[in-house]
Amino acid sequence: MDNRTIAAISTPKGLGGIAVIRISGSDSCKIADKIFKGSALISQVPTHTVHYGHIIDKNGVFIDEVLVTVMRAPKSYTKEDVVEISTHGGIIASKSVLKCIIEAGADYAEPGEFTKRAFLNGRIDLSQAEAIIDIINAKTSLEQKNALSQASGSLSNEINAIRGDLINLSASMQVIIDYPDEELEDVTCDDILSRVSKNHDKIIKLLGSAENGKIIKNGIKTVIAGKPNVGKSSLLNFLARDDRAIVTEIAGTTRDVIEESVNIDGIPLILTDTAGIRETNDIVEKIGVERSRQSIDTADLVMIVLDASTETTEDELKLLEETKDKKRIIIINKTDIKDEKFTNTINNIPGIKPIELSVKTGEGVDELTARIKKMYNLGEVGQNDNCIVTNLRHIGALTKAKQSLERAMDSINNMMPSDIASIDINMAIDNLGEITGAVISEDIVSAIFHDFCVGK
Repeated sequence: MDNRTIAAISTPKGLGGIAVIRISGSDSCKIADKIFKGSALISQVPTHTVHYGHIIDKNGVFIDEVLVTVMRAPKSYTKEDVVEISTHGGIIASKSVLKCIIEAGADYAEPGEFTKRAFLNGRIDLSQAEAIIDIINAKTSLEQKNALSQASGSLSNEINAIRGDLINLSASMQVIIDYPDEELEDVTCDDILSRVSKNHDKIIKLLGSAENGKIIKNGIKTVIAGKPNVGKSSLLNFLARDDRAIVTEIAGTTRDVIEESVNIDGIPLILTDTAGIRETNDIVEKIGVERSRQSIDTADLVMIVLDASTETTEDELKLLEETKDKKRIIIINKTDIKDEKFTNTINNIPGIKPIELSVKTGEGVDELTARIKKMYNLGEVGQNDNCIVTNLRHIGALTKAKQSLERAMDSINNMMPSDIASIDINMAIDNLGEITGAVISEDIVSAIFHDFCVGK
């Protein structure tokens, strides 16, 4: 066990109102007493209290006016004695205080070492530790909500329930294997198959959430498509809240793909504005149209913009037909000047549930957001312990566990000896243990925490 007392600045570099320096280890209070001058010694104050005073260096020179928070083991982030010193913000003040702490006997913390200690001391498991870095790196409220859910144990609870049942099953099987002549309660092949199948289904469900996990992490690759001059670029500018695309009344202004990352009510979208799709003899525009079609083919979601002020064209009808099997949202623009022929045509196309959206007033954006959440089942993220797997390491371990249980089921169905199935069940147990850290190598642990920032 590492007995060093460590310290680091836990707030970002740069200007700010305050900076926080964290100290963790058995000598935290002793070190604080060497540099802090207040109304009482830190080693003698009650836990979870805050104290006003000054930091003094080894030569007795005043460094900064501070607040010191004391959290004694085991009720702290690391389950060790922790002291946090809140100094004035800025690089000089915080570094000067940290220098005093190091001179008083602390060691510089390594990247992620505070969270690593929380893991090693049993406060959190490995999946919860990884969720903490996801909280720090979250770019949208949806990503943060899912990371918070996992940090509170939603994934751990799922994994531990599956793993615990398989451990109990394996133990029952091992007794029968080791003592075949004893009169023990028999575990039948049907019992084994039923329990393995049940847990296999749970793993399949977790892996099924990974597609939404990819979206939460990377965003929904969304293409805005339609004929020229229907308002595609205006829609992109509106959703991006910036004039990213040129907008004119001249048809065919956009001739290349324009991409922008946006956040709509916590939903990450990678928006792509494309050239208007139509038959054309213009060589440059024709290349743009071809790129538009390629973007549609690789998109997660297609937003097709239709112009309500004009009769629906053959190009638009063809685009609607070509995208009927993709995830798509039909958006009707210019509804204030609807053409009767347009309305009649749209009403006669089965399966079309368009959204009327105005980039001028914002009308329809709430419906657009609700439609996307429903399409990707994103409305329940972070609620009722709903778990969405986002981590590639977790996906890999779950996939291996699934394959191990499938081999076990094949063994049972082929009437092979139960110890063969037991080997694969134990492999699945180890695969699942890799997620929470119950079964993990020191090299993998070190690699995971190396990605953390210093001070966390």
